[in-house]
Amino acid sequence: MQKQKDPPTTSSSNFSFQKKVWTTAAIFAFLIIMLLLINATFNVLLLILAGSLIAVFFRALSSIIQRKTKWKEGICVAISIISTLLIVAALFWLIGAKVQVQIIELMDTLPKTIDKAKAWVNESSMGQKIYDQIFSEKSIDKAQLFLPGFFQSTFGVLGDVYVVLFIGIFFTISPQTYTKGFVQIIPLQGQQKAQQVLDTLGEQLRKWLKGKLFSMLVVFILTAIGLAIIGMPLWLVLALLAGLISFIPNFGPLLALIPAVLVALMQSPQTALLVAGLYILIQFIESNFITTVIQKKLINMPPALILIAQLFMGALTGAWGLVLATPVMLIIIVLVQELYIKNRNKDPEPSPAKE
Repeated sequence: MQKQKDPPTTSSSNFSFQKKVWTTAAIFAFLIIMLLLINATFNVLLLILAGSLIAVFFRALSSIIQRKTKWKEGICVAISIISTLLIVAALFWLIGAKVQVQIIELMDTLPKTIDKAKAWVNESSMGQKIYDQIFSEKSIDKAQLFLPGFFQSTFGVLGDVYVVLFIGIFFTISPQTYTKGFVQIIPLQGQQKAQQVLDTLGEQLRKWLKGKLFSMLVVFILTAIGLAIIGMPLWLVLALLAGLISFIPNFGPLLALIPAVLVALMQSPQTALLVAGLYILIQFIESNFITTVIQKKLINMPPALILIAQLFMGALTGAWGLVLATPVMLIIIVLVQELYIKNRNKDPEPSPAKE
C-alpha cells in the first residue's frame, strides 16, 4: 500500500511572499531616498548644468579656431578660454566706468520714478484700485515670503559664479574624462547607447546655445539703437540689461521692460509709451523671426512646455531654475526621444493571428 504524500507546507510560499514584500519596500525606500537626494542637491545639479553650457561654448569656439588654423586641440582650447575671459574683462574695463555711472544714476532715478508713477496711477480710480491691490499688506507679505527663497543662491552669488566658471573650464579641458567615466558606470550592453545619447545632447545644447547667444546680441543691438534714437538716458545699461535678460525666455523681456519704462516715465508718459512699444516690437521680431529660424535647427520645444517648466523650476529652485529651465527641458526631450520613442518605433509590429 502506497504512502500518502504529505500536503505541501506553506512555509516556502510565506517566504516567497515576505521576500516580495521586502523587495518592494526596498525599492520604495530607494526611490524616496533618491527623490530626497535630488531635491536637496538640485541647485547643485543646476550649477553643474550651467558649467556644462560654458564648456559647450568654449569647446565650440575652440573647434572653430582649430578648423581655421589647423592648430592642436589643446592650443585652441586654451585660446578659446583665455581670449573669452580677456574679451569679457576688456569690455567691462572699456564700458565699465560709463555703465557704473549709469547704474548709479538708475539707482538714484528709480525711487523718484516710482513716486512719479504712483502719483500718475492715482489720478484714476482704476489705477488706484490696481495700486492698492498690488501694494496691499497681504501682497507685500506674500512677496516677502517668496522673494528671499527665489533669489537665494547655493554658495552666494560670487560663489555660484566661481563654481560655474571653474566647472566649465574643467569640463572644457578634458570632456572625455567625464563622459567616459559616466559611460563606464552604465551596464556594458547599454554603453554604446549612452555614448550616443551624450553626443546627441552635446550637439543639441551647442546648437541651442549658439542660437541663444545670437538672439541676445540682436536684442542688445536693436534695443541700444532704438533707445538712442528715442533719446533715452541710461540707454547703454538698459540695452545691456535687455540683451542679457533675453537669455530667459518669456519672463526676460518683461523683466527688462520694467526699469526701462520707469526711467522713461521721468521724461514723460509719451516717452514711456514709446519705450514700451520699442520693447514689444523687438520682442515680436525676436520671437517670430530669430527664434523661428533657430528652432528649425533644433528639436521641437513647444513654448507652453517651456513656460510650464519655468513656473515649476522657478517655484522650486528659484532664479537658477528660471534661467536654466529651457536647457533642462531640452535635455528631458532628448532623453525621452532617444531612450523611449526611438526604441518604441523600432519594436516589431505583432503578426496577425493565424486562423
